[in-house]
Amino acid sequence: MIIVTGGSGLAGRAVVEDLVSHGYEVTSIDSAPQLAGQAAKYARTDLTDYGQTIAALSAIDERVSNVEGIVHLAAIPAPGLAPNHVIFETNMISTYNIFEAARVLGIRNVVWASSETVLGLPFETPPPYVPVDEEYRGRPETAYSLSKFLSEEMAKEFCRWDPSFKIFGLRFSNIMAPYRYSEFPDFDKDINLRKWNLWAYIDARDAAQAVRLALESKLTGAEVFIIANEDGVMGKPNEELLDEAFPGVTRKRPFGPHETLLSIEKAKTVLGYKPLFNWR
Repeated sequence: MIIVTGGSGLAGRAVVEDLVSHGYEVTSIDSAPQLAGQAAKYARTDLTDYGQTIAALSAIDERVSNVEGIVHLAAIPAPGLAPNHVIFETNMISTYNIFEAARVLGIRNVVWASSETVLGLPFETPPPYVPVDEEYRGRPETAYSLSKFLSEEMAKEFCRWDPSFKIFGLRFSNIMAPYRYSEFPDFDKDINLRKWNLWAYIDARDAAQAVRLALESKLTGAEVFIIANEDGVMGKPNEELLDEAFPGVTRKRPFGPHETLLSIEKAKTVLGYKPLFNWR
């Protein structure tokens, strides 16, 4: 069985659907109500409460048993949705509780939602180079991003304590549902509307693919992966966008006119990730 936390969210819905379609038994644990018609079991759980967390991962009647992996998506999902201390406290404590409960229960396969914001978003200070990748130290600029950055550091320590542990953090770009694609052509009217994340996005269905591949990886340890689509949201070419918005930023390597500027090379090489959906 795979536990998905936050299965009612945008990414969670896609992840549950993808895992079920690939033959996994899935239970969603969430503080939000279950979506009507979702093909997974469900249990309401407050993940900021360690007792509820470890109980939910241990066994809940017929809904939870023999947990082989955890997908931790539950969080306050963006800056500004609550006071800063609430965002930080909620995200840090819930993530700690998941990591610690998994450690105690011997569940050695955890995939969790980190964030592109760890890269330095909203890039009011320009990135050190483009395409950005996982090689430079995280640069959190908000309480939300700080919670993700420190959770990545926490994962390293859990895996240092137990080298058999796998905790893979996926630095998701701005997750999009397909109905949003009709908005994309309007972004060209003002390139500054989307420069905050280098004009990147991730289709929710490809986010789900990345989660499944991370779960299935036989590697261990704490790793982070940028997860974005192969293209960006703009019709204008990258060189034009960069010349106007980030003229002084080093261009680390050649890239295509519409290639994502959030490098997904590590995810492609290590996980076998290949985006299947895009707005074009």
